[in-house]
Amino acid sequence: MFIQPWDAALDEAEWRAWIADGHDFGQLSVNGLPGRPPAVVPTHFTTDGGDLLIHLARPNPVWESIEHDPHVTFTVIGDYAFIPGPWRAKPGTPSVEGVPTSYYAAVQFTCRATVVDDPEAKAELLRRQLAHFQPDGDHAPVVPGRPPYGRMLPGIRGLRLEVTEVLAKFKYDDHKPVEHRTAVADSLGRRGEGLDAPTADQQRRRLDRIGPWKA
Repeated sequence: MFIQPWDAALDEAEWRAWIADGHDFGQLSVNGLPGRPPAVVPTHFTTDGGDLLIHLARPNPVWESIEHDPHVTFTVIGDYAFIPGPWRAKPGTPSVEGVPTSYYAAVQFTCRATVVDDPEAKAELLRRQLAHFQPDGDHAPVVPGRPPYGRMLPGIRGLRLEVTEVLAKFKYDDHKPVEHRTAVADSLGRRGEGLDAPTADQQRRRLDRIGPWKA
């Protein structure tokens, strides 16, 4: 992932806070077997210390590829919006000369994957995921051999992804003047489509931390 200096995470805490703020769905990218293209699997995930935890159906075709090469990438993308050209036109120039762009946040984890097949280990992985996604505990116990999850455990395999590198990108025109960034955030608020509101929030948050961009 290419990252301009002004798009880089300001510190590790920034991308960690962004992930913790409900960004728990991403794409697992797996190297293809020789002669085959890479595979990409969308899925929810949780964390356990520095590792990522996911589970997939046993019939998923990615398992052979992961066992052949456990080096994978997991990418989370959010708070994105299309920014039309007129919003980015330089002062004193025709609005049609503005060049459009995309705003987004992305965190890309390079990982080494370990397959989890032991029934109790898979049950513990699911318990951790349920604790995150259903913190009220409104679900049956996950216990091997006991319904409803016990009979389903053979149908899934878990993955523990040991993170070896993290790339984080927050692309919100932080190299532009303060007035420009403020105006675009306001325009996103007025448009109010899709993820415009959280995109504007990210731009304002970065603006408050960075102020005028200094190389």
